[in-house]
Amino acid sequence: MAVQVEELADNKVRLKVDVPREDIRHAIEHATTDLAGSVKVPGFRPGKVPPQVLRARVGEERLMTEAVESHIGGWFWNAAASTRIRPITQPQYDYDLPASEDDEWSFTATVDVQPKPEVADWTNLEVPYTEAEIPAELVDREIEVLRESIADLAPVEGRPAQTGDVVVVDAVEESGEAQRDLVLELGTGRVLEDVERALIGVAPGETRAIEYALPDGSSRTTQVTVKEIKEKVLPPADDELARAASEFDTYAELRADIESSLREQLEDELDAAFRAETVDRLVAASNATASGPLVDARARELLNQLGRSLDRRGISADLYLQLSGQTPEQLAEGVRAEAAQSVARELVLEAAADKLGIEVSDDEVEELIREQAEAAGEDPDEVVAQIRESGRFETLRADLRLKETLDRIVSEVKRISPDLADARDKLWTPDKETASTETKLWTPASKEPA
Repeated sequence: MAVQVEELADNKVRLKVDVPREDIRHAIEHATTDLAGSVKVPGFRPGKVPPQVLRARVGEERLMTEAVESHIGGWFWNAAASTRIRPITQPQYDYDLPASEDDEWSFTATVDVQPKPEVADWTNLEVPYTEAEIPAELVDREIEVLRESIADLAPVEGRPAQTGDVVVVDAVEESGEAQRDLVLELGTGRVLEDVERALIGVAPGETRAIEYALPDGSSRTTQVTVKEIKEKVLPPADDELARAASEFDTYAELRADIESSLREQLEDELDAAFRAETVDRLVAASNATASGPLVDARARELLNQLGRSLDRRGISADLYLQLSGQTPEQLAEGVRAEAAQSVARELVLEAAADKLGIEVSDDEVEELIREQAEAAGEDPDEVVAQIRESGRFETLRADLRLKETLDRIVSEVKRISPDLADARDKLWTPDKETASTETKLWTPASKEPA
């Protein structure tokens, strides 16, 4: 669609949107199908009315009205995304109905938009940056995990079970149902806490009645007999361990690889944190704020994401509030603060992208889509076509533009040590009379949405 943008007073814009005849035909087909299911025509069952009969029954004007009204919202929001405006109210449309499905058609939409902030000079922005350091203790811990994974199990004699042991037990329920030769590792958290605690100190051949709580609040008692106790015998940290548990021939090579992997992971985490801190400090320096319907919509989106996440984990909203120690009002207030900061971040980055003149071509967007499709084992051409048809192509273009903008900004800010940043943050300045809000939302630095 061709779109023309006219800036008006009081943070309003008017869009003139030219809709291709292919889109008009598509809208009319949809409208015909919808009306065929609702309009009663003698002699025809609902949904079975031939198109020509339906047109004669309802008239061209009603059909065109249905086609436009059911699709104009999608056309408008696609046009808004392509021009990167931020509507904060519903648009007011102005148009005449299409004369026929064979003609191109246009409409205008006037809408209030979020004003763009005046972005601060980020080259003077100081942002704390932490260098990745991997303590030897962290590498030692990974080595221990590796040793645990290939440890031998040796029978234990002369002592009861203790944390770290592997026990073989028979469990008999009150109903008489029995489970034989269950293998349990104590201290890993894979066994119910009540059961694990009761088995500590039990000798081979000993039986204990263990009562444990059920999810519904009731309890059950099981007779558990310890048949065997085994302890892990860890292999020494040497070249043989390296050959047995990895692709390396020496322990030194194994240790160096573990340290390298940990460093790479930590560097990714520190880089993501640095990018998030950079954009938040730029928001503060630019005095950027966001409010109104745009923030309301983002808050609803975040709450819906939270709800879906809880559903996947089988956690009710009431239980989540109880675990997080929040009231519904506090949760809503926190989510709205996160939404406002999220929108403010995007506004600042968009203003910076405009200032830098950053644009993203169709080829760049398609390259990203193709890379992700190939990684997922999908047909790249089909995925590109699907994303274009769904209208998400422009959304991806906008995301990629913000990422490239943040790439440029983080390369030009002043990196300072965390100690120096802490010292400067403790110095009082007038702007610190207003407390900042901590957020954990997506930025173009993030690997995925928070």
